[in-house]
Amino acid sequence: MTTFKDRSDAFADLGTRLSIAEVVETLVDGDVPIKLTAYDGSTTGPVDSEFALDIRNPRGINYLANAPGDLGLARAYISGDMDAAGVHPGDPYAILAAMTDLKFKRPSALSLVAIARSLGWERLRPVPPPPQETLPRWRRIALEGLRHSKARDAEVIHHHYDVSNTFYEYVLGPSMTYTCACYGERDWTLEQAQENKYRLVFEKLRLKEGDRLLDIGCGWGGMVRYAAARGVRVIGATLSAEQASWAQRKIAEEGLGELAEVRHSDYRDITETEFDAVSSIGLTEHIGVQNYPYYFGFIQSKLREGGLFLNHCITRPDNTRTTKAGDFIDRYVFPDGELIGSGRIISDIQNVGLEVLHEENLREHYALTLTEWCKNLVANWDACVAEAGEGTAKVWGLYMAGSRLGFERNVVQLHQVLGVKLGPSGQPEVPLRPWWQP
Repeated sequence: MTTFKDRSDAFADLGTRLSIAEVVETLVDGDVPIKLTAYDGSTTGPVDSEFALDIRNPRGINYLANAPGDLGLARAYISGDMDAAGVHPGDPYAILAAMTDLKFKRPSALSLVAIARSLGWERLRPVPPPPQETLPRWRRIALEGLRHSKARDAEVIHHHYDVSNTFYEYVLGPSMTYTCACYGERDWTLEQAQENKYRLVFEKLRLKEGDRLLDIGCGWGGMVRYAAARGVRVIGATLSAEQASWAQRKIAEEGLGELAEVRHSDYRDITETEFDAVSSIGLTEHIGVQNYPYYFGFIQSKLREGGLFLNHCITRPDNTRTTKAGDFIDRYVFPDGELIGSGRIISDIQNVGLEVLHEENLREHYALTLTEWCKNLVANWDACVAEAGEGTAKVWGLYMAGSRLGFERNVVQLHQVLGVKLGPSGQPEVPLRPWWQP
């Protein structure tokens, strides 16, 4: 089949009018890997494809033309201006896997003229994105302050986590744990694996009855309640008001109020010190790579001599590429989020004077976790849409399925790093070999 790409760009100068499918072909570097249909009746890609994208209206192609790549695709899909056939919106993993090799490019000047002539210049004027999209980074400075200031971090956390506790209950399941689980076997349930993750953290930190734990970025208080149920006195901190409210209510229901507290607070405002242990499960992604020295210095300042800490976070597979998240993740999921390799994390821990005792990569475990979250979203789709809206539900399906693909293909990883604050003797006061069950 002859496509627009097979012709010379000179056709653009001769007044060629392009179909919507041909417009998409000019934006794609290589072949379109799945079938694509459009509102003008045009098609491209393999006709026998198991999956298909359907651009339903002019706004859909406007989004793609103005932001070729994952951001434009996301806008068109989330807004309902482009449909995905062959998958459920709660778990579009299969179509994302089929589109892995889809690459976009900047069209030539002549192709841009042809696109504008075909669509009409007025159709190329940028239109407002879906309401789920947050501002670009440069505009957040004016409205929310400098990146990773307390005010801006609070707004970022509000955007991501204060969607609806009920929505998260549907997606995350009974544990209300929005971090990577730890599987003993691939056929474990999500709840088994999340319980096992908390058990692993608890054992690595050598916690026992009467100890004091600080859990920063504590979410809905899963680690807080797990430790308190075993006699540990725990303070948790979260910037999400909804998380703090849910966690405090759960602490009361479980009769743990004498031992556990979750504060709606920036971790930097915790004044207590001399903790036996500090856990940070899923916070490092939010604080900014340049702030690691302060962050790990803060952890050091909260520990007693001989105290242990555990950092659990998403990482990149190397330490060389950009730390910034992609456009879709930054605008729809984790505004201001940054990732780097475990090597940088370990270096910054060491540079503040803490000793690293152990680290491990749970990359495959996060792919399994995301698979289960998507299953929950599919099973509870109608309720999730009723609770948070179809656009938001689509964002989560797209984000979680795409993240699963990233963990499976080693685009991202998940590392736990265990460390200790040494005393003057330089002795860590821990057994010579790992003391926890893997």
